[in-house]
Amino acid sequence: MTSHIREQAKLITAQLLSGAGIASGYAVGGLLAEEITGQTAMAGFAQMSVILGAGLIAYPLAVLARRSGRRKALTLGFGIGTLGAVVVLIGVALQFLPLFMLGMMMCGSSTASGLQARYAAVDLADPAAAGRAMSLVVWATTVGSVLGPSFTAPGAHLGETLGMNGLAGPYLISMAAFALATLFASTLTKTITAGTARPDEGADEADDGSGTAASADDSGQASAEADPARAPMKLGEALRFALARPVPLFAMVTIIAGQMMMTNVMVMTPVHMDHQQFTLGAIGIVVSIHIAGMYALSPVFGWMADKWGPGIVIAVGAGIFTLTIALGVIDALAPESSMLLLSTALSLLGVGWSMFLIGGSALLTSSAPARAKVTLQGASDSAMNLGGAVMAAMAGSVLGAGGFLWINLMATFVLLIAAGFAIPAVPHLHWPGRGRARAAMTKEQETTAADRSGAGE
Repeated sequence: MTSHIREQAKLITAQLLSGAGIASGYAVGGLLAEEITGQTAMAGFAQMSVILGAGLIAYPLAVLARRSGRRKALTLGFGIGTLGAVVVLIGVALQFLPLFMLGMMMCGSSTASGLQARYAAVDLADPAAAGRAMSLVVWATTVGSVLGPSFTAPGAHLGETLGMNGLAGPYLISMAAFALATLFASTLTKTITAGTARPDEGADEADDGSGTAASADDSGQASAEADPARAPMKLGEALRFALARPVPLFAMVTIIAGQMMMTNVMVMTPVHMDHQQFTLGAIGIVVSIHIAGMYALSPVFGWMADKWGPGIVIAVGAGIFTLTIALGVIDALAPESSMLLLSTALSLLGVGWSMFLIGGSALLTSSAPARAKVTLQGASDSAMNLGGAVMAAMAGSVLGAGGFLWINLMATFVLLIAAGFAIPAVPHLHWPGRGRARAAMTKEQETTAADRSGAGE
């Protein structure tokens, strides 16, 4: 097994474990907040805390990855998530909402690390297969995330056996899964340099703690100092670059909008089902189906992005989101909620999110120059989670005021905004039949083409 394949296997394993940890507590987080406070609106704030935590940590982790490599950033991110699960358990035991919310925010760090892992896979891959490499790591979350909610009921029994609040039990599973993800991330033997192509397999030695594996980073730093034009863009400069160019701007909006729509509907579905007298087991099944939709087909979408361009993936994803919202409206207007209808809608919601995430991420990676890539990746991951946090914070109140119908109307509004940003970008996207010369370009040519493509020239 070649060196870079071993590294990808470790990334995939860490992502699988992280996905299990996140999903284990996802279905009960809102119910715990509602139980602690007695207020339905607080259910949304619980999930908001996880997403807010991911948003706040995503950019600092990207900066750390750029300076010290992906290994340190991923290890730190998963480690904070492990401590977060411990804090959640303490907060529930004390019935102290601020401590519970803090723990939920810290758990969001594992989400941020999982998102960064997809870009780490791109750093290891051949540029022509970047979409597939990214989607494979995203897909790895499928097994863990689908199994995670199925641990909800057993986790509750475990918690009760240990004398804890039953709903807190799943966070014992989250704690163990995050700890194992931290361990695998820490065993990455290669300092994966963020924002670069796959490292030469003979160039890096295993990192034994002596610092020899950081030579690539050191040489990169020296090159940047010798040529300031190659130095990584700071946040303000990178954002000005993206705002002035319709393609990278649309890529970032796509990533953010997909997360906001998915979060808005998903965080309130368990609460909506609970109000409709569905069992905890039924809620866990729907969450599992949704998460399967999020990740199971991601390799297909990565292949589509590499073969036909990210624009196709995003366009199909927009259609999937439209269908999802229509099904949600039908369920909201029906006299009684349907398990089949909700399962179908939530599955498609996950598929739409996956297409927006992979299509948008691939488009951002291909439309930004090398020195802006990591900065914009971190900024978009922060923005997507902060946007999702806003939606989650509003969702509880919206559900209480207008029911599940209003939740779906909020998603419609976000989709229309994304469509507005698509209009100036569409003429400059790569569509089937227009050629894919970018994959064969040298790094210098790719950077030049990204500038021109992003500017709409």
